[in-house]
Amino acid sequence: MAAAPQPGAVRPGGRTARVREAVLEAAGDALAEKGFDGLDLGEIARAAGVGKTTVYRRWGTPGALAADLLQDMAERSLPRSRNGDVGQDLRDNARLVVKTLTDPRQGRLFKALIAASLCNDQATQALHRFYAVRIEEWSGCVTDAIERGELPPGTDPRRVIAAVSAPLYYALLNTGEPLDDAAADRAAAAALAAARAGVISG
Repeated sequence: MAAAPQPGAVRPGGRTARVREAVLEAAGDALAEKGFDGLDLGEIARAAGVGKTTVYRRWGTPGALAADLLQDMAERSLPRSRNGDVGQDLRDNARLVVKTLTDPRQGRLFKALIAASLCNDQATQALHRFYAVRIEEWSGCVTDAIERGELPPGTDPRRVIAAVSAPLYYALLNTGEPLDDAAADRAAAAALAAARAGVISG
């Protein structure tokens, strides 16, 4: 049997694109409402109004479907800021993370996928790809800041962006502290201070 294409590897058009959009929408709803264990391909096919065979043939497993959903979310997410000021760029990044994690639908969706990643390799890989895409997108803010002389040479752009979101995810999953603009601004300020001090280097 030929290997199935990697989720998100092909950007289909026409009816195929409409089927994919409907299935991913239904998958996102199921994740947000029932968690990863609620990703039943047959039920998702019914909710999306498409044939069960189509869903099984294209995605095959709940993990592959979750991977495609995250790939789509990564591609649709807002592009990075270009303020010409790294402090404001990092605040924008942090506030976008907070907005996503506190969204009634997306917040539950991410919690479900994070929980699933502890016991499902495909969910783990899907999350890794999602964050790699988003960190790569926003790391350009730090690269530009280094070129402008705002941050020391040798600063690791990806690690700076990861440092912005890390305390926000920690609050979501561990402490239960409020996730708001103030929390976002504190996270951005801490990452910026560490970067300026030269402790976030490659």
